[in-house]
Amino acid sequence: MKNAAVFGAGRIGRIHATNLAAQSGVKLKYVCDAMPAAAADLAQHLGAQVADINAVFADPSIDAVAICSPTTTHSDLIARAAAAGKHIFCEKPVDLSVPRAEAVAKAVADAGVGCMIGFQRRFDPTFNEARRRMDAGDIGTPEMLVITSRDPGAPPVDYIKQSGGIFRDMLIHDFDVFRWMLCGDDDEAAWLSATGSCLTDPAIAQAGDMDCTAVTIRTKKGRLCQINTTRRAAYGYDQRFEVLGSAGMLQCGNHRPSEVTQADAQGTRVDNPEAFFLQRYADAYRLEIAHFFEQLQTGGAFRTTIEDGVRAQVLADAAAQSAASGQAVEF
Repeated sequence: MKNAAVFGAGRIGRIHATNLAAQSGVKLKYVCDAMPAAAADLAQHLGAQVADINAVFADPSIDAVAICSPTTTHSDLIARAAAAGKHIFCEKPVDLSVPRAEAVAKAVADAGVGCMIGFQRRFDPTFNEARRRMDAGDIGTPEMLVITSRDPGAPPVDYIKQSGGIFRDMLIHDFDVFRWMLCGDDDEAAWLSATGSCLTDPAIAQAGDMDCTAVTIRTKKGRLCQINTTRRAAYGYDQRFEVLGSAGMLQCGNHRPSEVTQADAQGTRVDNPEAFFLQRYADAYRLEIAHFFEQLQTGGAFRTTIEDGVRAQVLADAAAQSAASGQAVEF
């Protein structure tokens, strides 16, 4: 039996805590949150106890922690968990500063604990099937990746002000998908160009951020990736990518509430994509927590490591630099 604690009882914390509590051989012992009422509500719902951070790290029975608190707390909690000998699941990003992310990654390595970063798209069944077919050689050698990643609406401006910007907050998932799909044979980014605009809400620009971006990446082996993103897609949560290879192409489309196509005298209709990431990636969130505890039990390697988190952060910083300067970045 593995005893675990969750830091953060907000939206993503509730998802991970619920999935964690459902795992066989795992007991959710503690819930921690700066808002006591939120912690108490989630703890009561899942049969756990409310505790503060110090109590969690001091409890020798706690084997693992899930860090689902605000981004600004991630690196400190990772470092404290590593020092306390706890295994770590942490939502992205590791930190908004690459040097701090690198420092905490070293602390994890020195402590000898496991640390998995929550890039849930690697656990999406549709995306995984594309990766399986690519690995099987179904499209030959992969050469180009095109990612479309569009939110139905922007988060509150107060969140945007402390998010680190769209490249670090939103596109970091896309940078990880790029590395996962095109860099599996030790390839990495060699050149990156990014640009962006603010088209959906002037308040976002006043907060110093963008809401629409376009990124192009070239790898050391010459592979190309294009990423287009926006914080406003009126039709739903738009999550697609396609990989072009020397012998074919793999496309991953949107998920919809139903897969029914209705055709009649008025036209042909299908459902819009799922409303938001909570629905689109429900299976992925469940599968990534299951993977975390399975690997703790078997001693296997995590599919998404803290090093993956650091490398995605490097790409996010480069994109922010390129968009601000108007110049490409070389690695």
